Amino acid sequence: MTRAFAITLNALSLYAVALVLAAAFAAQLVLRELPCPLCLLQRLQFAVLAIGPILNVRFGPRPSHYALSLLAAVAGAAFSTRQVLLHIMPGDAGYGTALFGYHYYTWALIGFAAAIVLLAAILLFDRQFEQDTAAEQPAPGAFAASAVWLVIGLTALNVVSTLLECGFGACADNPVVYELLKR
Repeated sequence: MTRAFAITLNALSLYAVALVLAAAFAAQLVLRELPCPLCLLQRLQFAVLAIGPILNVRFGPRPSHYALSLLAAVAGAAFSTRQVLLHIMPGDAGYGTALFGYHYYTWALIGFAAAIVLLAAILLFDRQFEQDTAAEQPAPGAFAASAVWLVIGLTALNVVSTLLECGFGACADNPVVYELLKR
């Protein structure tokens, strides 16, 4: 795998993270379902998962960048597993709306597990880490740069939303109102 192809794959992974963040944010706004604290931790881990690809797009692929994303995916899988186990009892309706029969935290666990497998697989291709001594690292193209800024923008919107929801204290276990917008 060439460095250019690895950067394209990293940009695609950023679009996948952006899709997850946008879907969670849209569900919050359209369905008026405020995320619980564990949901917010999972969103945070998806944003941290994007740091590795952002670094790869900007500075070129490095194993340390992939390792950072791998650690974020493992932490995110732990958070989503915790939430799945909280709602695993028969008769428990779960938290929030289900999508195709699974709640968002179950989809998050599937997403983090897929990220772990994909990150491990991409680390098998050593050629992407070879330095081209003849040329400098080229600037990322519009496709990759757009992916970076999309993830950064969605993360910023989620941070603002979380601040509105939780205020400056601990988030409610079952939030129903935006704390900073209460009258």
